[in-house]
Amino acid sequence: MTDAEAFASIALAAVACDGTLGREEAHALRRSLEFRTPYKDRTEQQMGAMFDRLLVTLREQGVDQLVTDALPVLTAIQQETALAVAVQLTHADREVSEAENDFLHKLCKRLDLPEGRAVAVMEAIMALHRDSLST
Repeated sequence: MTDAEAFASIALAAVACDGTLGREEAHALRRSLEFRTPYKDRTEQQMGAMFDRLLVTLREQGVDQLVTDALPVLTAIQQETALAVAVQLTHADREVSEAENDFLHKLCKRLDLPEGRAVAVMEAIMALHRDSLST
């Protein structure tokens, strides 16, 4: 697995962790990657082929295995960014389910980041999505 596939695996796991891959989540997944290196230089066919491979692993082995395969490939900085993207994606449909929340907390524990860093990243992204002006 390449680092690009590993990074995309974490993002895919985030949108699939609740057992559904909705239209809004699929669009958010695409938007979260399309301007990043190396994805921005890939054709639709190349991106489709990469996701087809990742979806096979997801279907056959599940979300946990997708993450297990991906994490060792990513550097600490890449893991931190992948976490931020994962948190962003769980908010794509404006509702974070219990399954998504559990996934994020488990992911935080599995990352090779300094103590407290993963939770700080997760909380910062969640704060961006907080509807703090609603009554």
